[in-house]
Amino acid sequence: MEVLIENIITYSFIVLLLASLIYFQLRRGKKQTKTVKQKIEKAKELGFHEPVSLHPVVNLDICIGSAACVASCPEKDILGMVEGKAATIHASRCVGHGACFHSCPLGAITLVIGTEKRGVDLPHVSPHFETNVKGIFIAGELGGMGLIKNAVIQGKQAIDNISKSLTRSPKAEYDIVIIGAGPAGISASLAAKESKLKAITIEQDSLGGTVYSFPRKKIIMTAPMHLPLYGKFKKTEITKTELLGLWDEVLTKNNITIQENERVISIEKNEDHFVVQTNKKTITTNSVLLAIGRRGSPRKLGVEGEELEKVSYRLIEPEFVNNQDVLVVGGGDSAIETALALIEGNNTITLSYRGDSFSRIKPKNFENIKKAVEEKTINVMFKSNIVKISEKTVKIMFEQNGVTVEKEIKNDLVYIFAGGELPNEFLSKAGIRITKKYGEAVLKHQD
Repeated sequence: MEVLIENIITYSFIVLLLASLIYFQLRRGKKQTKTVKQKIEKAKELGFHEPVSLHPVVNLDICIGSAACVASCPEKDILGMVEGKAATIHASRCVGHGACFHSCPLGAITLVIGTEKRGVDLPHVSPHFETNVKGIFIAGELGGMGLIKNAVIQGKQAIDNISKSLTRSPKAEYDIVIIGAGPAGISASLAAKESKLKAITIEQDSLGGTVYSFPRKKIIMTAPMHLPLYGKFKKTEITKTELLGLWDEVLTKNNITIQENERVISIEKNEDHFVVQTNKKTITTNSVLLAIGRRGSPRKLGVEGEELEKVSYRLIEPEFVNNQDVLVVGGGDSAIETALALIEGNNTITLSYRGDSFSRIKPKNFENIKKAVEEKTINVMFKSNIVKISEKTVKIMFEQNGVTVEKEIKNDLVYIFAGGELPNEFLSKAGIRITKKYGEAVLKHQD
């Protein structure tokens, strides 16, 4: 009898313990749901909820609520848990890390580009990175994958596919011309050397492409990557300076020279090979890999004085800009980061943005610019447009109490970040088909 009573007490204790755990788990879940729903409403209010480009879409029928996707996202608050299922919060801030996709145990997440309402222009690319023009391939940002780690992976994968399908022409000097020396282009250059392909890499600016224009101390990668001819780079965080140094070291060690400050003008098919024309020479090749990014040429404002030497479209060495009256134009991450990077130089900084709020920037940038405004280290002018740029001043038109006014301010330097234009004309002349993607899967798990 005593044993029976002891067993009943033990079982009762276990049942009570389990019931308590379930109760507290449910209570925690309700609290979490409430918090995330509040974040979603706030995101909608600020314009962060609507995706701009690549973003995760959750299949609620498959999602088991493990929250692995939430924990794995380096950007934080892109995803959250609502009633035991994953949900997007700040979809517009997603930068395509893909960590959520890879961490989901049941493959309930798909990475999608564009939405039903907002289309995104992308060139036609096959799963093997080949365009509709046989022999011309695309890797990295131009194809929809902008994150450094993903671009590095695609650069290597594209070369692997090219190696398998390459047909050599006696009229071609090179096996492949790689256009662009950003993450995808550098990875492809190393992979081409590894695969013993005769290759040449052309970059219209400097080694690193867009990365080169980032502020020196900017953290630009938050996950380890595998680089051809180098192996795994294990650091979980790396700055622009460190990454450029690593790329330069690996390229030099493997005797790879990037043709910098050389712009490709056209790509033409000539019988069984391609003719690539640059502003310096003519190149014949069996294949072409485009790793040029989506921005193409920087978009200009088209205002008087924009051709002056004090106007720039990228910030390279912020530490050398001191005691200047600076105007930064734009409302994206590049503009915000440039304005923030210039604070240390005792500069007088004005940030002009035509929108009425910063709705598509990373959480850290949002908090930092908010703090800078509160501390009055940056003067932000919303709903403003540049009218004229002069040697010592800039004329700005903006709204004040519902009235449009014009103001002239002292100015030494102007940095414009109005985005870039997808090189549609260049791609079209090469025969590459461009389509607008409305919520199309870029990365999905196979059924």
